Amino acid sequence: MPVISDDLKADIVSTAHELAEAAREATLLHFRAAGLSAETKEMERFDPVTVADRLSEERMRAILARRRPDDAILGEEFGPKAGTSGLTWVLDPIDGTRGYLSGTPTWGVLISVADETGPIFGLIDQPYIRERFEGGLGIARVVGPSGEAPLKCRPARALAEAILFSTFPEVGTTAEGAAFRRVAAQARLTRYGTDCYAYALVAAGMIDLVIEAGLQAYDVQAPIAVIEAAGGIVTNWQGGPCAQGGQILAAANPAIHAEAMALLNG
Repeated sequence: MPVISDDLKADIVSTAHELAEAAREATLLHFRAAGLSAETKEMERFDPVTVADRLSEERMRAILARRRPDDAILGEEFGPKAGTSGLTWVLDPIDGTRGYLSGTPTWGVLISVADETGPIFGLIDQPYIRERFEGGLGIARVVGPSGEAPLKCRPARALAEAILFSTFPEVGTTAEGAAFRRVAAQARLTRYGTDCYAYALVAAGMIDLVIEAGLQAYDVQAPIAVIEAAGGIVTNWQGGPCAQGGQILAAANPAIHAEAMALLNG
């Protein structure tokens, strides 16, 4: 990673937190509101977007236009904006819109900053439960109703003792789903749902693995930064980079990562 000055680090972190506060306010304005409706982005399956998704990203982009106008932006709802600084803000204004619509509390807002090497800093913010997981640029911490704590992934344990998460039981294609089930069959416990919160739980040392497929850059770059800052590892299913999305294997440590990867490719 290129050397980043202390002043730039401080400004990146401060800006990210201002974005998270704005997104938190925007999303909570509509959460569990009567009559909240959603459009779908796809015809073949329900991929919802709400007024809250758009408002959240609009407010974050307005802050970036004021504070970091030379940076690029990649957002889920309004696409890319070119920049000249070499930094890109990657924004998912609501990760887990299906959960948001359903009134569940674990949807989140994903904010990250990437350079040419990939994500260097990220926030996984949980507006309703008011937990914020932060990683990168020398930081690995969570702040929430119980106070502040360092983030540290779980130490190595056998897959037979591990906890595995994925958002949907139907993971990707038929072949990808079969590969996921090979891992799930060996894990001690498999759970579904929680969207980006599962990645936060890896960083917090609560679970061992998240395995998903078909993700986008804005789904994964903040989790990559947070989990790596906590000592974990995030790759594609073949062990390569995954900052642009696709197949994701997030693991608490290299040992459990290797065991899961062998089954995924078995």
